[in-house]
Amino acid sequence: MATARGGRGEEEEAEARGGALAPSSRWSLGSPLPGAGRPPRRAGRASPPNMAAPSEGEGEGAEAAEGGPGLLPRGRLGRPPGSAMPAVPLRPFCAFLGGLGLLCLAFVAAWCQRWRGGFAWDGSARMFNWHPVLMVAGMVVLYGAAALVYRLPPAWRGPKLPWKLLHGALALTAFGLAVVGLVAVFGFHNASKTPNMYSLHSWLGLATVLLFSCQWLAGFSAFLLPYAPPWLRALYKPIHVFFGSTILMLSVASCVSGINEKLFFSLKNGTAPAPYNRLPPEAVFANTLGLLIVLFGVLVLCALAKPDWKRPEDGSTDTRQPLLGTER
Repeated sequence: MATARGGRGEEEEAEARGGALAPSSRWSLGSPLPGAGRPPRRAGRASPPNMAAPSEGEGEGAEAAEGGPGLLPRGRLGRPPGSAMPAVPLRPFCAFLGGLGLLCLAFVAAWCQRWRGGFAWDGSARMFNWHPVLMVAGMVVLYGAAALVYRLPPAWRGPKLPWKLLHGALALTAFGLAVVGLVAVFGFHNASKTPNMYSLHSWLGLATVLLFSCQWLAGFSAFLLPYAPPWLRALYKPIHVFFGSTILMLSVASCVSGINEKLFFSLKNGTAPAPYNRLPPEAVFANTLGLLIVLFGVLVLCALAKPDWKRPEDGSTDTRQPLLGTER
């Protein structure tokens, strides 16, 4: 009795301290253990109370809706799971951007035709007018279109090689227009005995075109020829993207500085009906052209920086699809 009373006292003392004794100390050898005779529980996580078990096939449907193995989420155009759709629809944005680019071309052509005498290829000032038109068309509008090729929804599926060819062709066309524009301005300067390469605009513009040529050659060698190893293509890709955006910003800066320089030279006191500081209609029109070019460049950079508008990486990256090599 003393032993039993002592054991019970130990139990009460342990319970008072918040502890618990082992089952063997609370039950004698001849007493059945709690839960004896019940069937053993199967291993696994128990279902929460008041929750019905999923029916057959329900789990697979949920897995497909959430982007299970080998499946894309429904209604996301191939976007990776967890990525949100852009607040602005991509197709209307691209249509607006295309219209804005055409508006820039219309403005620069109208400026040169209405106030600068039109176009010619005879060494006169009308030959110079080809320079702003071709530079805006090539280094801004076409270059921006080339940068956005991979943002188009049709480019998100299927092989990447056709879109690489389109990207390279647009960039090459832009470079060709820029070269003709440089020939026009150098030809006019040489014919009129005007010094070349003395202004900040000329330095910035020529540096942009030279950087663009290096960018195109490096991209063609890395992504369209089969000689570069895959690891080198993967290493160069972010560099290519960075310099693509940088060249577009430099192109916009060159165009804006060129418009401003041309207005200062053309609307001087005594040589124009109204000087630049009086803000004549030509100055208002050309300043508006500069703002449109800046807006176009900013919107292109916004589209390039938006992660939801990038082509999903599906495993068949451009590092495996050179132009002259065997596609894997």
